[in-house]
Amino acid sequence: MSGLVLKLSPKERVLINGAVIENGDRRSRLSVVTPNANILRLKDAIHPEEVNTPVRRVCYIAQLILSGDAKKNDGQLQLLRGIEQLSQVLTDPDSRTILSTATGAVLDDQFYQALKQLRTLLPREERLLSARFA
Repeated sequence: MSGLVLKLSPKERVLINGAVIENGDRRSRLSVVTPNANILRLKDAIHPEEVNTPVRRVCYIAQLILSGDAKKNDGQLQLLRGIEQLSQVLTDPDSRTILSTATGAVLDDQFYQALKQLRTLLPREERLLSARFA
């Protein structure tokens, strides 16, 4: 059997295709066998009031697509525009590789993979912003 295996902590919540699912009192594993299911761990979710930087904004767009709160086609276009804007600022080779991988994932409708890649830029963005305002 192939697919995604989610390992959930007690009481952990996950969003699968728009439905919030909460784990019970024990650790558990879920096998998601439906291809291209939209999945988001709610502990990793960015809340609207936390969307205060360029990378967080782009991550949030991917999250809205995964949660079903944004139409795929509209969100995909916004996501690609956001990644393009980030690529104009984050020009180091590592960031370029991450942004290129995220772009490929968006074009393949793999929004979770795109979000996963984009989230790796958050610590880098934080360092850059803190250095700028220090």
